[in-house]
Amino acid sequence: MDKILTAEGNRLQYEKSPYFLQHAGDPVHWWSWCPGAFREAKAKDKPVFLSIGYSTCHWCHVMGRETFQDPEAAQALNREFVCIKVDREERPDIDAVYMAACQALTGSGGWPLTILMTPDQEPFWAGTYLPPRDRGGRLGLMELIDEVSRLWHADRQRLLSLGQEVTRHIAPRRTAPAEPDESLLWQAAEELSRRFDRDNGGFGGALKFPAAHELIFLLEYARRAGDAGALEMVETTLTQMARGGIFDQIGGGFCRYSTDEAWRVPHFEKMLCDNALLAYAYLEAYAQTGRPYYREVACRTLDYVIGELGLPGGGFACGQDADSGGEEGKFYRLTRADVEEALGTGEAQEFCYRLSIGKEESVPNLLADEKYADFWAEQKAQCRALAAFRRRRRSLHRDDKVLTGWNAMMIAALAKADRVLGEERYLKAAQSARLFLKTRLTQPDGRLWLRWRDREAAIDGQLDDYAFYCWALLELYETEFSPSCLREAAGLADRMAALFWDEADGGFYRTASGGERLIVRPKDSFDSGTPSGGAAAGLALARLARLTGQERFRRLAEKQLAWLAGEAGDYPAAHCFALLAMMEELYPSRELVYVSAGRMPQWLAGAGEYYRLAILAKTPENCRALANLCPRAEAYPIPGEGERFYLCRDGACEAPVDNLTELRELIREGQEALEPVLQ
Repeated sequence: MDKILTAEGNRLQYEKSPYFLQHAGDPVHWWSWCPGAFREAKAKDKPVFLSIGYSTCHWCHVMGRETFQDPEAAQALNREFVCIKVDREERPDIDAVYMAACQALTGSGGWPLTILMTPDQEPFWAGTYLPPRDRGGRLGLMELIDEVSRLWHADRQRLLSLGQEVTRHIAPRRTAPAEPDESLLWQAAEELSRRFDRDNGGFGGALKFPAAHELIFLLEYARRAGDAGALEMVETTLTQMARGGIFDQIGGGFCRYSTDEAWRVPHFEKMLCDNALLAYAYLEAYAQTGRPYYREVACRTLDYVIGELGLPGGGFACGQDADSGGEEGKFYRLTRADVEEALGTGEAQEFCYRLSIGKEESVPNLLADEKYADFWAEQKAQCRALAAFRRRRRSLHRDDKVLTGWNAMMIAALAKADRVLGEERYLKAAQSARLFLKTRLTQPDGRLWLRWRDREAAIDGQLDDYAFYCWALLELYETEFSPSCLREAAGLADRMAALFWDEADGGFYRTASGGERLIVRPKDSFDSGTPSGGAAAGLALARLARLTGQERFRRLAEKQLAWLAGEAGDYPAAHCFALLAMMEELYPSRELVYVSAGRMPQWLAGAGEYYRLAILAKTPENCRALANLCPRAEAYPIPGEGERFYLCRDGACEAPVDNLTELRELIREGQEALEPVLQ
């Protein structure tokens, strides 16, 4: 809907987005993305200046202060362009389209993303941060405006033709489906191995991102294929990241990325999506290796999210800013004098030595501490005192909008934490977040909203929201065995198919049919900062088909996995979450149907995680609900008393057993003996 303000001026004051509100005082006559802005551009015969960013972005703050608050630059923008602001977290579809354009035009991308385009939304120039004037070889906004204004009036066809060419280039290509194949997994692992930093962990050099989806894939590949090299890559990376400055040694949680190869100095913003997926990776590593350090890092990451990003009602905020007091990382850097002020001189000496904190401002890290694994146990009280000291000294901006897709990732991590660690507080946090999404971000007809903030839900959900929430509900089902999780997941999968599926060529579109049409309608298969929605859809559908036995989910899962396999063929390592989904088909888990005359035991979820079983649980309390969701459940009658176990694989079940001793023997048959967890 167009904004009610029609006179010239900054319209962002009427928005909910924290990013927009940061720019509501700019002298630039900002519009949000809406039809009225493009009608204005056509009526005034002006090109469009599009600026995309988010509220916790350091360089977005810099460009805001230097450029958009510069009176001369703002006057030139208002004179020559219709100016539009987009919060990339609220409109990931717009961000995806124009980031692809930026990469096509420049070979790289980032935020703030700056796009110049025609009133028909076709981009002809792209870049990132722009100072107000030329500086040290970097193009300035004023010089760019002069050149574009000249071309717009003297050689417009050149710009229009370039915009049309870029639009054609970024349009989705048709991909032939392929059979998921183990060779894709092997190729991806090999590609990652070639880029692996054997000294510091991670892949490539600086800038270095944690890329949790790559680590989760390698963990699963190591387990399924028995690849010790893949596990070594993950363990080195997880260990070195947790020792580095990218992990907040004082308060827990991970920053966005490292500016150096050794994870020593991060870019300091903390994002919900990163911490959710990294916690999931550390939990999986702990489940596979039993190494206590991974458990500790997972818990400190989850506790950071609950404590710092948790909101009243159960949802989670997007993230925390990199800047404080107008300076990047100022909140996190410490000097020896700071530590002495917080702890006293005696305790400060060892603390500073272990965390490499000197006289000058330092980013605390454990890279030089050989006893890093004992640090938290030995310095917990000191860390908490330092955390309180930091909060007293200065504060961090928190973007408090709730995003459905990112909250779903956190629900998945919390559910896994309960299964792996047996920590009920994490399950309760997952259930509260689910209730938040169900009551505030679900529309009356079952469709999803994308964003909630300040008592308002807005923006129709996109593929990521449906796919990740469906996955999260299945993770939650495997933890609490509530049929309502299966019912809601099945409903989301059906709506996802109706809204996003491409009947002609296969694959899921990012945006729903009948919604706003941008210059292209992309379908995502490759991972970027977060896993692709298409991959999450494939993973959720494969698991939903396995749990429910429903034919429609099985058929759709097969089609989506075939589309993903076709997409991944050129570069498998860019499709790690898609490969994770394919492993559901290539290495199907054994299934356990548990039926009981009483209540479900507490050990059931942990057993499923430990023995890698897909568990369908049936009791007198839920048998009626399961009948509609899982027709196959009818074949497993509830005994008159006690409990019964059916161990199945590939649609065939062993003869049922009625006690845990026999179940253990069945589980261990054909595999190495495992330490019992069924207590």
